[in-house]
Amino acid sequence: MMTKEFRNPDAVLDVHDKPSFIQGLGLSFQHLFTMFGATVLVPILVGIDPSVALMSSGIGTLVYIFTTGAKIPAYLGSSFAFIPAMKLLMDNPDAGYGAVAQGAITTGLVYIIVSFIIKKIGSDWVNKVLPPVVVGPVVMVIGLGLAANAANNAMYNAAGEYEVKYIIVALITLALTIFFNMFLKGFLGLIPILLGIVSGYLVALAMGIVDTSLITQASWFAMPDIHIPFVQYQPTIHWNAILMMAPIAFVTMTEHMGHISVLNKLTKRNYFEDPGLDRTLLGDGLAQITAGLVGGPPVTSYGENIGVLAITRIHSVFVLGGAAVLAIVMSFVGKVSAVIHSIPGPVISGISFILFGVIAASGIKILIDNKIDFDKKRNLIIASVILVVGIGNLLLKTGTFELSGMALATLFGILLNLVLPKEAASER
Repeated sequence: MMTKEFRNPDAVLDVHDKPSFIQGLGLSFQHLFTMFGATVLVPILVGIDPSVALMSSGIGTLVYIFTTGAKIPAYLGSSFAFIPAMKLLMDNPDAGYGAVAQGAITTGLVYIIVSFIIKKIGSDWVNKVLPPVVVGPVVMVIGLGLAANAANNAMYNAAGEYEVKYIIVALITLALTIFFNMFLKGFLGLIPILLGIVSGYLVALAMGIVDTSLITQASWFAMPDIHIPFVQYQPTIHWNAILMMAPIAFVTMTEHMGHISVLNKLTKRNYFEDPGLDRTLLGDGLAQITAGLVGGPPVTSYGENIGVLAITRIHSVFVLGGAAVLAIVMSFVGKVSAVIHSIPGPVISGISFILFGVIAASGIKILIDNKIDFDKKRNLIIASVILVVGIGNLLLKTGTFELSGMALATLFGILLNLVLPKEAASER
């Protein structure tokens, strides 16, 4: 285990190196811009105020840094894994913010419970419950389950009418984002999503499908649309939200562990030992609960920001903490929130064609990297059931109890993995 005196010789600024104020401000803005596009896209897709998501990402990051003893340079932004569940809850008039908040708090509690179990008995059991043959297809469902929504937003206006202009804007946004991904280098190469949104927005503006009245009417200072239980609303138990989002926490945990592994290599440390996987999961769980208490979506560590750490070799937690503070400050700028709200559906769809596809493709990558053999009937059955149940959005409902889509697919995957024999009778 590394000591506190250890300094990574490859880092320009190591984990505990403190930059000057001006230098730190620029470096923190770089991380803010890197996570900005993806973090605000999640609330836009599900119908939550983007300013709250910005604020909760900043607060969540500070909670994470504090919980892990400022030993891990990580930024926490809105999680894409929970989009299908959050969208269903926000579209349900009997659910809404309160249900999403309860789901976020529940996922945080799942993280905390798992962190206590890991502290007590270790982490080997996690891989047994969630092997790659389960995680890969579940991640694919997260992306593919939203494909129809992305396509519809690219074709239809608010009145439900087919619009050729919308398709043109969506395809131009898609093409520009692909260009930025493929041909830009350095810092610009790290923010293709943000550049795609900005470029698509300008195209939509030129084609007259942007309502700018929200921007002109907005004040510079505005409170985010926070939803604190017992203040803005009286919480009631939403079993649908709890049962829908809790299983997804196990999927995002595997992503969390993957990010920690990458950070270990970058910083030449072992965060699984110090501060320990139990502590990193605890920090993530507390950050998710904090997000839920203000009405934001669940948060998770961001690969985009890890990419910035890799390219710049600046690993300072002070820089990541600075980005978190800037995100909180930006959430109170009313003009910023108004601009985000004015982004038309086709622009978001153009970005979503890539983002949702990338999520699905990352699920395929998990299967490939772990050399999952689909000639084995066991593997084929587990993946098949997860994909069809999840993408088909199968609903299990009895009375007020509901379990659907992603949550049901994850549950089926875990159960099949635990009960199916290693080999079918015909394979012995």
